[in-house]
Amino acid sequence: MAVDRTVLKALQLRFATLQSEERNRRRLAGEPELGDADARQHGLYLIRQVVAEHADQLADVRTSLSEDDQAAYSAALEARLFGAGTLDDLLHEPEAENININGFDNVFVQYADGTKRRADPVEGSDEELVNTIRQLAATVGLSSRPFDTANPQLDLRLPDGARLSAVLGVSPRPSVSIRINRLPDVTLKDLTANATLTPELASFLTALVQARSNVMICGETNSGKTVLLRAMAAEIDPSERIITIERALELGLADQTDRHPDAVQMEERLPNSEGLGAVSMADLLRRTLRMNPSRVIVGEVLGDEVVTMLNAMSQGNDGSLSTIHANSPRDALKRLSTYAIQAPERLAVEATNLLIASSIEYVIFLRRLDVGDDGTPRQQRIVESIQEINSSGEGVPLTSMIWESPDGVAPAVRTDAAIQRDDRLKRVQRWWPR
Repeated sequence: MAVDRTVLKALQLRFATLQSEERNRRRLAGEPELGDADARQHGLYLIRQVVAEHADQLADVRTSLSEDDQAAYSAALEARLFGAGTLDDLLHEPEAENININGFDNVFVQYADGTKRRADPVEGSDEELVNTIRQLAATVGLSSRPFDTANPQLDLRLPDGARLSAVLGVSPRPSVSIRINRLPDVTLKDLTANATLTPELASFLTALVQARSNVMICGETNSGKTVLLRAMAAEIDPSERIITIERALELGLADQTDRHPDAVQMEERLPNSEGLGAVSMADLLRRTLRMNPSRVIVGEVLGDEVVTMLNAMSQGNDGSLSTIHANSPRDALKRLSTYAIQAPERLAVEATNLLIASSIEYVIFLRRLDVGDDGTPRQQRIVESIQEINSSGEGVPLTSMIWESPDGVAPAVRTDAAIQRDDRLKRVQRWWPR
C-alpha cells in the first residue's frame, strides 16, 4: 500500500509524545537513561503501539487497517525514526549507486550499469525534505550536526554506510546527493572478479600493503577510490591497530571486527552554535601520534590536514593509505602541494615537494569508464596506472610509471620501468617477473 504522509506525520508526533512521557517518567523515578540498544527496542515497541492505536481509531469509524497496512506504516515509521526516512526504499534498490535529489520531487537514481531513471518524490515538499535531512544529521554519526541557513553544508554516513552530501540556501532548492556503498566488505579478489584489477595487479597491491608502503589513491568523482582503499585495507593483518580519520564516517573498517578487531574510527567535529568544540582532521591526525597506531588511514585529503599527514608518514608511521580527488596522477601531486602551501605551516614549494617525495611512495590512479564499445551505457572502473615516487624535482615530485593500462580500457599491466623499492616488496611477494 502507499503510506499516507499526513498519517505518518501524525503517528510520528504521537510517538514523540509517548517517548517524552517515558523519559519524564524515568527521570522522576530516578531511573537511568536507556542505552542505545534498549532505546531502540523501546522505540520499536512504541511504534507498534501508535500504529495499533491508529488502527483502533479507524475501527471505531468502521474503517479497517489490515495487518499488511499496519506493517507498512510500522516499517515507514521505523525508517523515519531509526533509518534514512523516506529515502530508505531508494537506498535499498538493487544495483543503485547514486541518488541525486534536486528538490523533493526532482529525484534521479543512477545504477551500477550506468543507467539512470527518474524516481518518485521522496517527500511532500522541500520543507519536509529538509526536516528529514535535519533529523538524520541530529541522530547519525558520532555527534549531532546542524543543517540550516547558518550551516548550509552537510556530510553524513547513513546507517547502512551510504554517504550523504546536502546543501541548503546556496541553491534555489535543497540539494541532496547520496553515494550508496554497494561493497562494504570488498576485497581485492572481488575487484579482480569485476575487472577493476588483474590477478597480478591484485598481488602487487597486496605487496604494497604488506610491505607497509605509503599509498595515495586518486581518481575522478565516483571512480572507486574509497572502494579500492577498503579492499587494500582488507589485506592488513588483523593484529595491527588501525586508526581512520574522516570528515564524515564512511570507510567502516571498525565495523568489520573479524578483519579489523583493533580499529578506531574518528570523525571531524564541527563547532557548535557558539563556535566552540570544533575538532579538525589535522587535530585528529596529531592526536593519532599518541594513540599507538600501526597504521593511519585518512579517508580523503581535502585541505590543510595534508601537512600533518605527510609529516606522520615521513616520521615512521609507514603503511598509510589515503585518497584524493584528481583528474590524473600529476594532478594529485599538484593538489597535495597546493593544499600544503595553503596550510597554516605555509611551506615553500621546494619544502612541500621534498615532504611529498619523502612521504608518499606510490600513487594509484583509477578511471571510470561510462560508455561501452557499442555506445551503450556501461559503468566500469579500472586501475589505470601506478606511479612510484622516486625523488623531488623543482616542479613536482619525480615519478616512474610502473603499471599502466595498455589501451585505457583494460586494467593496468606491468611496464618495463624498474621498481625502486623492489627488494622491499619481494620480501612479502615474489610473483612478478623481472
